[in-house]
Amino acid sequence: MKNVNNLKKADKEIAFWLEKETKRQIEGLEMIPSENYVSDVVMEAMGSILTNKYSEGFPKKRYYGGNDNIDEIEIIAQKRAKKLFGVEHVNVQPYSGSPANLAVYLATCKPGDTIMGLDLTDGGHLTHGWKVSATGIFYKSIMYHVDHKTGKIDFEELEKLVREHKPKLIWVGATAYVYEFPFEKLARIADISDAYLAADIAHVAGLVIAGAHISPAKYAHIITTTTHKTLRGPRGAMIMVTKKGLKKDPELADKVDRAVFPGLQGGPHDHTTAAIAVALLEASKPSFKKYGRQIKTNAKTLVKQLMKEGLKLVGNTTENHLLLVDLTPFFGPGGGFFAQYALDTAGITVNKNTIPGEPSSPFYPSGIRLGTPALTTRGMKEMEMKKIGHWIYQSLIAVREYKLPDKKEDRKKYLENFRNKVHKNSKLLAIKKEVKKFASKFPIFAW
Repeated sequence: MKNVNNLKKADKEIAFWLEKETKRQIEGLEMIPSENYVSDVVMEAMGSILTNKYSEGFPKKRYYGGNDNIDEIEIIAQKRAKKLFGVEHVNVQPYSGSPANLAVYLATCKPGDTIMGLDLTDGGHLTHGWKVSATGIFYKSIMYHVDHKTGKIDFEELEKLVREHKPKLIWVGATAYVYEFPFEKLARIADISDAYLAADIAHVAGLVIAGAHISPAKYAHIITTTTHKTLRGPRGAMIMVTKKGLKKDPELADKVDRAVFPGLQGGPHDHTTAAIAVALLEASKPSFKKYGRQIKTNAKTLVKQLMKEGLKLVGNTTENHLLLVDLTPFFGPGGGFFAQYALDTAGITVNKNTIPGEPSSPFYPSGIRLGTPALTTRGMKEMEMKKIGHWIYQSLIAVREYKLPDKKEDRKKYLENFRNKVHKNSKLLAIKKEVKKFASKFPIFAW
């Protein structure tokens, strides 16, 4: 690890845990769809001297001196994003995805305006108007849903809600949606109330660039994305304004910029801006298109393998990088909790997740969400997906006897007992040995 010896001398405690985490990532299988591995050069930009600079404002319009070099770096990042996504304006300063989305509200709505987004338990995102988020507190939020049988957006319900509530802003995007986003159909529905359509493509941005997912640039007014996940960059975000967006509101780009600064943020993180620029250059290479297509191929292979093993999947398919496993046949309601811990013990990292029509709760959901971006970065392909699919099934079988107690007061002790036992489960520990040997053959900087 770069400069680890210096860190060991300066701070043994942090160095210790940093080495432990490095070991975990190398020896395990990262299958959370929103995680990936950055290249060594992206990491170099993130750890650069740029972290020392303060740059409130925008290129050529700063409130601090000494920003000539920073200006050029930010302009490069903007130009690369505009070319890759086919948009008119890009702001690369948002600290992360949630602040980026909040800036969209500030640019397009007033507190109390009606907004719409996909229900969180149906795969939506907190910042699309969920009740505990600021976006659900300061705006009148109307949630639309998916068909609980297919997992697809219920367009009949959506259109009815738009006609009834006339929202100012409609979000399309999700954290757990296995289908391609139907941007054109949503644009037609948004036009009913002359709403802004904001496409949050945080999960599929890399697939869009690779041509493995339809682009929202022709249909949405605003596009937001994080820069990690399938884009394989640092933990930052971007807000993009399309030609359609400027046609609807010629001042939209300025409104977005003002919402980011001074509306919500102070100085940008210049080291992150540089790393975003590097990641965008990497994403412009032909090899990235191949990578994006392989993510999708791997996900489809994993779906087939898990179904072959006998698992139930939402939609029985995937059209992107992620899949949702419905564990109610295995554990009953709340089984995602047991599955996540069991797979963690086996060296396979996933996250518990709600399923459409969730019979339990977001904290004790009935499914798991998993994806292929990080594994594909390591060079894994179809044969590896089949092997991993089998390990996932065997890991779930190892803890199949567990069920979430119906009474809330019984759960704490039961789950504590489960956690103590699962770490000693001989089947899971045997799988972990196999996973470690297997994963160590695929460097995390393989590409």
